[in-house]
Amino acid sequence: MAVRQPRYSKEEFAQRGDALYNSQIRSQVEEGNTGKIVAIDIETGAFEVADDIVNASEHLLAKYPDAQTWFIRIGHSAVYHFGARSLRDR
Repeated sequence: MAVRQPRYSKEEFAQRGDALYNSQIRSQVEEGNTGKIVAIDIETGAFEVADDIVNASEHLLAKYPDAQTWFIRIGHSAVYHFGARSLRDR
């Protein structure tokens, strides 16, 4: 199994992933999917929605094995939250 290497800096990953989500993907996935994960290939714009990162990633990589994947949690500012407050409290 080949190890996939990132082709972009962390900053460019975030910029490209957020731009794709906000300009093309958000309107397609937001309604009724709050809290779910979107896995986005930042090179092709392809995406998959699932309940968790593992399933979203597996579905995207099945179609695009060389995907450069960015994750977003629908309706939240971060995929994970650390600390005392739950994501549901927001």
